[in-house]
Amino acid sequence: QVQLVESGGGLVQAGGSLRLSCAASRTFLRISSMGWYRQAPGMQRELVARITDDATDYADSVKGRFTVSRDSDKNTCNLQMNSLKPEDTAIYYCHAQVGPWHQDYWGQGTQVTVSS
Repeated sequence: QVQLVESGGGLVQAGGSLRLSCAASRTFLRISSMGWYRQAPGMQRELVARITDDATDYADSVKGRFTVSRDSDKNTCNLQMNSLKPEDTAIYYCHAQVGPWHQDYWGQGTQVTVSS
């Protein structure tokens, strides 16, 4: 079992910045992917950004504003969010795929609220 612990988030005005951090508990299994998803009220959970073995992916809506980074040795993943917009308001979830069968793990979620 892998636990993902998130930190960061909060309330910020439009145009501001926030940084989210995620740390995975110690595991002997290999983490093949780490990243962030978000879910706004009444909406489906969507990919924000992730780093896999092969690529770094961003949602079109955050390209040029958000930057995802990962430390594979420490099993941490950060999301730097700049030029935030009210439509970025959501609960942000850390996600990881672990082990040979790429099992999915989720953090508890952290609220990001952007005021206009």
